Order: sequence, then C-alpha cells, then structure tokens
Amino acid sequence: MVRTAGEIRFDAQQIAGRPTEDIVRLGIAHVPEGRGTFTQLTVEENLRLGAYARRDTGALARDFARIYDYFPVLGERRRQIAGSLSGGEQQMLAVARALMLRPRLLLLDEPSLGLAPLVVREIFRIVRAINREERVSVLLVEQNVATALDLADHAYLLETGRVVVSGPSAELRRDDAIRRSYLGY
Repeated sequence: MVRTAGEIRFDAQQIAGRPTEDIVRLGIAHVPEGRGTFTQLTVEENLRLGAYARRDTGALARDFARIYDYFPVLGERRRQIAGSLSGGEQQMLAVARALMLRPRLLLLDEPSLGLAPLVVREIFRIVRAINREERVSVLLVEQNVATALDLADHAYLLETGRVVVSGPSAELRRDDAIRRSYLGY
C-alpha cells in the first residue's frame, strides 16, 4: 500500500531485505517505540539478549559494569522482572540492551514517549555521552523537537513523510519560522 524507492546502505553495504540478524551483526542496534523489553525476563536476562549476536563474549562483564555505570538503577534491579519496572526504567533497559551489542549505529524511535521530563533528560544525557565518548552514531526519531535539537548535530524535520527542512541543529534552532512552528516560542 506504500510505494517506496531508493536503497538503505550501511558501511557501503546494501542492507534492505537482509535478515535482521545480519543487520545486527553489522553493528546496528534498535530501540523501538514503546520500549520493547522482554517483560517476563529479568533486567540482566534482557541485557544478555542484547549481547546475543556479539562474538567477543569475553568482554561481557566489563560491559555489564559499563551499563550499570550509565544506568545505576538497572544495576540495583538486575534480578527484577522487567515488566515490573517503571516506564522510565523500562526505557532505560531498552537503551541499555541495545548498547550491550556495542553498536556502531544506535536507532532510537521516540525514546521520550510517555516519560517524565526528568527521565527524558537523563536518558538523553546518557545517549549524548555514548555518542561523544564511545563514538556511536545515533539516528533519533523524536517528536519532542526541542529535546531532539539539543541532542542532534544535524536534523531533518518531516511532515507527512516528507523532509521539509534539514540542516545543522543549531541553525534550525535559530530559524524563526521553525521556532514558531515546532518549538512554540
């Protein structure tokens, strides 16, 4: 029902139509809208699933420590069933699970959806640190334009599936028409 055109490339390789596990092995991790945690598994079991496709399993202990450093609440709740976590904690777990892959590209789909502003700020602070310190590229889809522009280096504003404007985030933030239409001031 939807006509598509073009191709999707990562690291000069065509990835459209490839099996999901092959795409994951290229280093692409996805955090779906609505968290997507395995609610009947513990926090630690969810994180282990995030590392499932990795070949370097010897570094898992260091990565658990790294994740628990970014998200201390997950360390405190490592044995807790994921479905019993708060919405914000589940979103942290979804991001943490993706990071266990040690991705080169992190895809985030509406990570702020339904979360308290304080939780959103914390998650975005961590994503910014991962991007800068660990050199992980981030592709963010987010309706909270102000928050997205604060995080992004480059932004694309979409309306009904079409790019209406793109450019460096700092430039878009200074654009009066964009500020009035999307930022509300």
